[in-house]
Amino acid sequence: MSALDSATALVASVAALIRAKLVGLVTAPKRFVVTIQRAVYDLRTGKRTPWDVGKSVVMTLVGLGMVLILLFPLFWIFTASLAEGIRLFNTSGIFPDPSTYNLNAYRWVVFQSDFFFVEGDWGYPQLVLGGANGLVGFRWAGTETGPGAVFNSLYIVSVTLAAGFGMIVPAAYAFSRRSFVGRKRILYGYVLFTQIGAGLSIATLVALYSLFSSYGLTNNLFVLGLFYAAGAIPFNTWLLKTYMDNIPVSYEEAAMVDGASFLETIREVIIPLTKPGLAVVLIFVWLAGWNEFIIAQTLLRPENYPLSVELYNLATEGRFSTPWTRFAAFANLFALPVAIVYFAAQRSVEDGLSFGGMEG
Repeated sequence: MSALDSATALVASVAALIRAKLVGLVTAPKRFVVTIQRAVYDLRTGKRTPWDVGKSVVMTLVGLGMVLILLFPLFWIFTASLAEGIRLFNTSGIFPDPSTYNLNAYRWVVFQSDFFFVEGDWGYPQLVLGGANGLVGFRWAGTETGPGAVFNSLYIVSVTLAAGFGMIVPAAYAFSRRSFVGRKRILYGYVLFTQIGAGLSIATLVALYSLFSSYGLTNNLFVLGLFYAAGAIPFNTWLLKTYMDNIPVSYEEAAMVDGASFLETIREVIIPLTKPGLAVVLIFVWLAGWNEFIIAQTLLRPENYPLSVELYNLATEGRFSTPWTRFAAFANLFALPVAIVYFAAQRSVEDGLSFGGMEG
């Protein structure tokens, strides 16, 4: 399958998932009415007692209340991004007046901030024919600034995913299927880094900066992506190994008996059956490269800042006040790719809940 076919399949999968969610949302009132009718029918026929129905109602209300509590911060930050001015609160309450809702904060993020392009100077792509090296290529014209923080973040995440998966998948398979000298010691070392890796990253920040500076590796997005991948490998290797442990070895043996090579067995048997684990690992590795800002702020210069650092700078740029509406809009757009990745992988993640029930 080519890269274009893979991208098309991914877009189609995301579109189908969004369509299913919208259909479920539209049909929710009908399903609620059907549930009420079924409960009344069960009461009349004696299949359920009033106590059973009462417990179901109470548990449903408790669950709904918990969902509303968890969604409240998201709703608040979204309404704050639509507020007038720069404050989160007004004199009438914590929510802004709906009559004053506007998209000025989002316009500022897109056309004036460094989110997409530095200072919002978009420019345009230009085809270059027969450049200095005699090759055909593209350059970004009409601007003297260049791409903004979102491209830096995407570059870091791409390197983190490529390097991370390049180590996690073969390592998880080796730990799950092979016995070799030092296997247990390496696994114990992975556990050690899984438990204290984040603490080491903070405690040795100064030493890390000194080491990178000595080798001229500061302000390098590629090296930073490799560093994030290295930090994500121990935990995610353990996680993916547990999924592979549940795949019966007889599946691989049957494939090899049918004439499949080792690589074909990995591609046609192991990878498809490990898709739920791969989806979870994808989310964790993505977050490792997308959300971190302390090391990025330390090692990078302003022209290479990712979105996480730009968001922090936006919150701290004012000496006496913070433009909270712009901060809220920036935060919403910063979190949007994470939500898209999660929802795109949600079906595979849900399939992983029953993955451990496979029997050989």
